Amino acid sequence: QVQLVESGGGLVQAGGSLSLSCAASGSIFGINAMGWYRQAPGKQRELVAVILSGGSTKYAGSVKGRFTISRDNAKMTVYLQMNSLKPEDTAVYYCNADFGIGWGPGDDYWGQGTQVTVSS
Repeated sequence: QVQLVESGGGLVQAGGSLSLSCAASGSIFGINAMGWYRQAPGKQRELVAVILSGGSTKYAGSVKGRFTISRDNAKMTVYLQMNSLKPEDTAVYYCNADFGIGWGPGDDYWGQGTQVTVSS
């Protein structure tokens, strides 16, 4: 089992910045992709950004250039720096850890989610 503990999030005005972090613990050997997804009210959960253990990254088009994902493999922690936030970024943000190979899906685990609210 893998436990994911998220921190960060909160309320910020449009144009502001927030950072999220997510630490994995438990049976973490073999985790490849770590990422962030978000779910706004009435919408499906969507990919925000993902980073592989080797450092390759993938971003949703809506956040590219504003958000930066990074990770510390020694700490098995993934970070999301969010700049130039917009009201449409408001959502619950979930951390994900995946044991797949490359970009392929594998067994994965989710954090409990952290609320990000951007006021206009």
